[in-house]
Amino acid sequence: MRKHHSVIKIAYEAGLILTLILLLLLVSKGAIAASDKLVIGNFSAIPQKDKMPEGWKPLIFKKIKIHSHYRHVLLDGRGAIEAKSDHGASGLTRKITILPAERPIITWQWKVKNVLQKGDVSKKSGDDYPARIYITFAYDAKKVGFWDSVKFTTYKMIYGEYPPIAAINYIWANKAKIGEVVPNPYTDRLQMFVIESGTAKVGEWLTERRNILDDYRTAFKADPPPISGIAIMTDTDNTGESATAWYGDIIMSPQ
Repeated sequence: MRKHHSVIKIAYEAGLILTLILLLLLVSKGAIAASDKLVIGNFSAIPQKDKMPEGWKPLIFKKIKIHSHYRHVLLDGRGAIEAKSDHGASGLTRKITILPAERPIITWQWKVKNVLQKGDVSKKSGDDYPARIYITFAYDAKKVGFWDSVKFTTYKMIYGEYPPIAAINYIWANKAKIGEVVPNPYTDRLQMFVIESGTAKVGEWLTERRNILDDYRTAFKADPPPISGIAIMTDTDNTGESATAWYGDIIMSPQ
């Protein structure tokens, strides 16, 4: 009988050890998965005086004289990028190379104080948004025709680098239907996805999640080249209105 109990005890202890090993393996895999996440914008960090989060630089358009204003502030007990625009436009951008197939998922948080009454996704005069996320894609000579190749090469000769071959915008519109995908009125190389619209969620922190790989295929009917940069922008230069928004962390991760 004692021998029988000893066998049971040994089996029980062996089972506990095996369970512990499995749990450790799962935790280890979880840690690896967590490390695969890439924090693009660590905006929730405690702000440093007169400094933007590492890697983020102004995105200025030469023909637009009035710029939006960005500050790293404490809001609702955490850090955030505050964006204010009054008849102007500019953004914050981070140049970074990411392969969409490896990290296709982007998540971010944002909150807006107001939407733009004159905003219209179909018109140049309405091409303003209280909040938007830019995803730019690197130039690839294999994906353009001869004349476009000449234009891109000329641009590089003047500015020292190729412009993005294409871009996706995730926007907060005022009237457009959520889920709608529309070309930017200035260029069809920029496709816009309506993520939020209207005033129903104004003043709320919202967390958004998109699959960039799927969205690029939807927008351009092709597989994407590498991501070349990510930007945030609050702009009101076309409508002549004012807007305020806040941006939280931006993270890229595997499927």
